[in-house]
Amino acid sequence: MTDVAICKPLHYMNIMSCQLCHMLVAGSWLGGFIHSMMQVLITIPLPFCGSNVIDHYFYDLHTLFKLACKDTFVEGVVVLANSGLISIFSLTILVSSYIVILFTLRNRSAEGRRKALSTCASHITVVIFVFGPAIFIYMWPSSTFTGDKLVAVFSRSSPPC
Repeated sequence: MTDVAICKPLHYMNIMSCQLCHMLVAGSWLGGFIHSMMQVLITIPLPFCGSNVIDHYFYDLHTLFKLACKDTFVEGVVVLANSGLISIFSLTILVSSYIVILFTLRNRSAEGRRKALSTCASHITVVIFVFGPAIFIYMWPSSTFTGDKLVAVFSRSSPPC
């Protein structure tokens, strides 16, 4: 919806109706619920034995899989498909909307381009700081790489606003 606000600012109130806003919010909640339930349903049936110490700062599924008493390759693939591909899909949609914005800005005044680009630059920075570590965490194979902890802390401490 950012591209509507920048590319068609006078039509924004007509396009972004209250009904569309409610549908977008409901879709986000439903998608988050389905995503979370898939992760819970993957984790609950795992047999855990032995050590219950996770050598990590956060309880990500990959670190939890290391405590399971069985091979968790299939569960890892499901997490990859569920979390990693959702992140890449969302990032692709965001980048494509910014491409549309950049093509639209070619025909605007210098002042209009400056205002739009200053708004977009801060948003793109936050998108990179949020999606970059998330994609790294979920698309990287499960390992004992010490950088995993650094990326996990960075992804949780960067402001998602």
